[in-house]
Amino acid sequence: MVMRSLSIAATGMNAQQTNLDVIANNIANVNTTGYKRARAEFTDLMYTAERMVGVPNAGADTMVPEGAMIGLGVRTAAVRRTHDIQGSYVETGNQLNVLIEGRGYFEIQDANGNTFYTRAGAFNLNADGQLVTLDGNLVQPVITVPDQIGKDGKITITRDGRVLYRLDGDAEQTELGQLNLVNFTNQSGLEPVGDNLFRETAASGAPLVGNPGDENYGVLHQGYLEASNVDPVREITDLIAAQRAYEMNSKVIQTADEMSAVVSKNLR
Repeated sequence: MVMRSLSIAATGMNAQQTNLDVIANNIANVNTTGYKRARAEFTDLMYTAERMVGVPNAGADTMVPEGAMIGLGVRTAAVRRTHDIQGSYVETGNQLNVLIEGRGYFEIQDANGNTFYTRAGAFNLNADGQLVTLDGNLVQPVITVPDQIGKDGKITITRDGRVLYRLDGDAEQTELGQLNLVNFTNQSGLEPVGDNLFRETAASGAPLVGNPGDENYGVLHQGYLEASNVDPVREITDLIAAQRAYEMNSKVIQTADEMSAVVSKNLR
């Protein structure tokens, strides 16, 4: 049926448009700190049976070994993020920049008390000396730095998450607090909300809090940030493939339209 091929090809064009949107977002975030590349995944739609498989043939002597099942197109099943692929290390020299090597997220709380999670460790201090993100959201647990440290002292963040400081002239370092990491049973179930933040969902499971360096938790590197794990060359290659697939589906619609015109002409 000509009209069925039109609708099937339309689902293919819609799928490739979604694919293109995902690729475009990856390319747009090629320099976004802590961004994880996304990938569109698709599944086929339901099938209609022109001839059922595994039923008796016309004479009821044998079973039909192969049927004639016609698919009705494609749909978007998921947009999956590559959480487990580490982004490259970018050295900043900023003592409040922290990179996570391995699994884990920083826990963040906004002004309304909502909890989010991020891989972007570009931290700063607010007016109260508290460790915050670039958007002013509090890093959890709250770590407060004494006023004089910003002027005369040095902050050290260890691989296992301890935040230490020493004023000029002090012999020993003083511990200010401990940075935790959070894991999830299903990282792919996290909901991206923008601003480098993710939110817990029923699919992700409850947050599992641990210390950096513990089993199944990453370690921290002070003075570094994690770059986006987007590979520009791969994205351009995927972009070309998506364009070709879109064009092929468009060609199917054009061909189906021409066939429909032939049928209509012959019926006059």
